Amino acid sequence: MIARMPRLIASTVRLAHRADRRALRQVAGAEFGSGIAQAVGLVAVNQVLVHILGTGEPGERLLAAVPAFVAVAVTALIAALMRSASTAGTGRLEPKVFRVATEEYLERVARVELEAVEDEQFHKLLDSAQWGAESARRMIRFCTSVVNATISLTAAAGVLTILHPALLPLLALMTLPSAWSSLTIARRRYVSFHIWVQHARAGQLLGRLLIDAQAAPEVRVHHIGPFLLRHFRTMAETGEREQTRLAGLAARTGLVASAWTGLTAAATYATLGLLLWAGAMDLAVASTAVIAIRTGSANLEALVIQLNYLYEESLFVADLDRLCREADRRLIPTTGRPLPEDLRAIRFENVTFTYPGDHDEPALDGVDVTIPTGRIVALVGNNGSGKSTLAKLLCGLYVPDSGRILWDGVDAAEADRNELFDRIAVVAQDFYRWPFTARVNVAIGRPDAPHDEPLLDAAAEYAGADETITSLPRGWDTLLARGYKGGHQISGGQWQRLGIARARHRDARILVVDEPTSALDAEAEQRVFDQIRDLAAEGQTVVLITHRLHSVRHADEIYVLEKGRVIEHGSFAELMRAGEGACDGVGEKAGAGGGAEAGGRGGSFRRMYLTQSRQYAYESGAETSNGGEGGTENGTESRGAGVPGRRDGAEAATAPAD
Repeated sequence: MIARMPRLIASTVRLAHRADRRALRQVAGAEFGSGIAQAVGLVAVNQVLVHILGTGEPGERLLAAVPAFVAVAVTALIAALMRSASTAGTGRLEPKVFRVATEEYLERVARVELEAVEDEQFHKLLDSAQWGAESARRMIRFCTSVVNATISLTAAAGVLTILHPALLPLLALMTLPSAWSSLTIARRRYVSFHIWVQHARAGQLLGRLLIDAQAAPEVRVHHIGPFLLRHFRTMAETGEREQTRLAGLAARTGLVASAWTGLTAAATYATLGLLLWAGAMDLAVASTAVIAIRTGSANLEALVIQLNYLYEESLFVADLDRLCREADRRLIPTTGRPLPEDLRAIRFENVTFTYPGDHDEPALDGVDVTIPTGRIVALVGNNGSGKSTLAKLLCGLYVPDSGRILWDGVDAAEADRNELFDRIAVVAQDFYRWPFTARVNVAIGRPDAPHDEPLLDAAAEYAGADETITSLPRGWDTLLARGYKGGHQISGGQWQRLGIARARHRDARILVVDEPTSALDAEAEQRVFDQIRDLAAEGQTVVLITHRLHSVRHADEIYVLEKGRVIEHGSFAELMRAGEGACDGVGEKAGAGGGAEAGGRGGSFRRMYLTQSRQYAYESGAETSNGGEGGTENGTESRGAGVPGRRDGAEAATAPAD
């Protein structure tokens, strides 16, 4: 610990220097002045005792001791003023150091690869490092106390050495047991923290779920509260048993340390008595030695305690340092090859990607996709087919395990990632609902762009969010976060419109929309898809991910994914013709096969499309047969009128007419 102290104190001083140089100089000067005052005061006390316990008349002895009395008073006053100045400076430094330390890791974490954020070990390090910022704050106070105790101890040790050299090693021996005890207990607590940190985080999560506004309806309707509370209690009791175990070990360690401290104290005072009995020390000197021993032992014990606190906090600050180093290693590159200004197409060439962790199957496996600029490219498929993963790779959030993503010959893995991000706007399926005002929720799509109201109004009108803004109590300045003063809650569909407005305000060349209308009504949904077509007509590239297959009728290219592979691609008409005979059959059960690209399974898109279409089919006989209930009279149904996207209701029996 002693070997690490200089480096630990130096790192704390560097943080303090960055936070507030003036306050740091104030604290350093005040602590140094306080230590000097204590040393001078101890010497002055010795002079007082020499005069009072010397020979002569009492009045003469008191009169001779007056200058020493004045010196004691002055040094006490100076020490008090220095302590006050140090307290004020420390109070200014602590919150600033906390801010600087917090910014240090947040700034890095915000720029690491998405893979790092989703990595379990990185997240565990992040959990412990978050305590590091608060520990850095507390280290300012402990460093101040260590400096103060060190200076005071040096003064007392110097006086003891002058009085008699044999007293100094005995003073050190008095404090070694408590030093051993403090360090042992601190190390146990730190090891326990790292073992139990994720357990504690899980318990805190359960507690937050009980008071979370989004979970509140289900907690009440499904009576989940007792279930969550029971598990919270179980986890809390497990943590309590660990704290009880640590307390028992600490008690035993402290008892052993106290016994050794008592023995060394008895030896110290016995040595002092022998020196006095042998005539090797005067009574006045012995009295000063007692004061110096008591002062020195108190300062030494305080030093050990503060060093222990400093050491314990430094372990968490070390975690913060490790996080910063690990984050630096996993930062998104800030340099790279420039992307072509006039981009023609983005090509995925045999791209394979597996999510980090325990995933055995690749999310994408040998994918080839071409996205021409100024076109609408749709990605469709069942859940888990790899659509959203492909979009994340397109956005530069991941780097493929193998294969390449080429922007007109520039590999995305070698490209300037900031430029790549700048060209893309995303409306994610689970886009974030920022707990800010409506203005910021839209403007945050391009934080560095002007937040002028006409620009925001245009984006809101484009997304159909203008009515939502008008209905809010304070318009654009309404806080969209319940639980805060003036906070307001809007519906899921209204949030989705704001998300689309956010992407529109970003005004990027490539728009990636992942299930953009899942919370919208039918008319609003149609309006959004009409606007998406208009964007492509204006030259913007649109990558559309959706399960609602009627919405991809106007896409220039459709890619059908299944288990991470592209199994079909083509225009809507081409995919509907693929496997036409196998799919239509009787009309009750969709088939598969023939007609798709080589290596694919023809008819998959057509089968999925017809399956969805039948959900909208209108059964013409439903109101007349069986007294208005049940099925049709002849078991047939008029399917064409229910196919989404039909312009002519007379198209009746089958989809091939498309």
